[in-house]
Amino acid sequence: MPILKRPAGQMQALMQGANLRALSGKAGGLSIALLLAACATPMRPVGPPPPPPPVEAAPPPVAELPQVKQNRVALLVPLTGSNAPVGQSIANAANLALLDVGETRINLRVYDTAQGAGPAAARALADGAGLFLGPLLATDVRAVAAVAEPRGIPVISFSNDSSVAGGNVFVMGFQPAQSISRTIAYARSRGVERFAALVPSGVYGQRAQTAFVRAVEAAGGRSTAVVPYNRQAASINTAARTVTAFDARNRASGGKAVIRSDGTVSATASMPPPPFQALLIADSGTNSVQFLPALARYGAAPGTITLLGTELWNNEPGLARATALRGALFSAVPDENFKKLSVRYRTRFGGTPSRLASFGYDSVLLVNSLAGNWALGAAFPRRALSSREGFSGIDGAFRFTPGNVAERALEVQQIGQGTINTVARAPRGFTE
Repeated sequence: MPILKRPAGQMQALMQGANLRALSGKAGGLSIALLLAACATPMRPVGPPPPPPPVEAAPPPVAELPQVKQNRVALLVPLTGSNAPVGQSIANAANLALLDVGETRINLRVYDTAQGAGPAAARALADGAGLFLGPLLATDVRAVAAVAEPRGIPVISFSNDSSVAGGNVFVMGFQPAQSISRTIAYARSRGVERFAALVPSGVYGQRAQTAFVRAVEAAGGRSTAVVPYNRQAASINTAARTVTAFDARNRASGGKAVIRSDGTVSATASMPPPPFQALLIADSGTNSVQFLPALARYGAAPGTITLLGTELWNNEPGLARATALRGALFSAVPDENFKKLSVRYRTRFGGTPSRLASFGYDSVLLVNSLAGNWALGAAFPRRALSSREGFSGIDGAFRFTPGNVAERALEVQQIGQGTINTVARAPRGFTE
């Protein structure tokens, strides 16, 4: 086949076109490659690296508050019903004592006994109480003791009935026997030799009678009569006539005295005086005053004999205004500190506290004095209650006898002209 030949100029032009096409193809490939690369890795401006994220400081450790370690104490008092004013006074005074001593080892909780002392004690036991303060009434003490005894929980009651004391039951209440003994001893030291007594029917009167006989004997005196009565007008008149031995004295003077129809007596100057110099009326002051007209009728008018009362008179400040009782003697716990407590009580709670409010205050002081020896969760140190040195409180010095009855340091008070005066101060403590 023949070879076609082109002119040299034409061949050169063709070669240049081919080269241009080759270069154009290479350039297109490079452009595509660069475009793909640009899409795959975007271009970013070059600058300093960003700062690291801030490191948050760890919060300071939370300090744990110290755990308050407390033993639980139950205060059992009536907060409803007829005895609520007394129970509330005791509870308020107990809380006031806690504030005064700043005690943090005692958790005091109050339980109402008015709806049943036994159930109240059971609730307190379920709440972990290791000590019972109260209750107030002897019947309630027995109910509480039945709950406390199986667990060995001590009961420091506010009753004045010594018959409920013993075992784990302690009695803080004021005892008539101690008051009678102190008063008779004082009267004997002032020259009184012959004593007589009027005692109400019932348990209190029976105990007062026993205390009277023993106190007169211990003081070296002589008892001329002990006459019971039942607080009825006729009984009061009969008791006054009997204790003054009016009929025997009338016979001795020739029987000339006449008892008129209105109850008055026309006595003669020759009638001998009553056989006693001092007469104990073992009752409240209000009831004791009821005897005065009858005693005067039978020759024992105020001023001719010395009247003696019991600790019950200390609950009746109004007796200071009873003119017919002027010169009468009775023994009770010191009143000075209670008067100060009453002022603070009125400021904080309003109203006037019951005289028995001191039981609440003093029982807390007692527990506070032993709290250092009461390990958390352990049994209350019952033995410490028998300390012969005793304790001190609003009502002065006291200690528990081996029979678990509070023995108190009493003062002798005398009714004056609108005042009640202390004629023999209470000892500050015990010497034996």
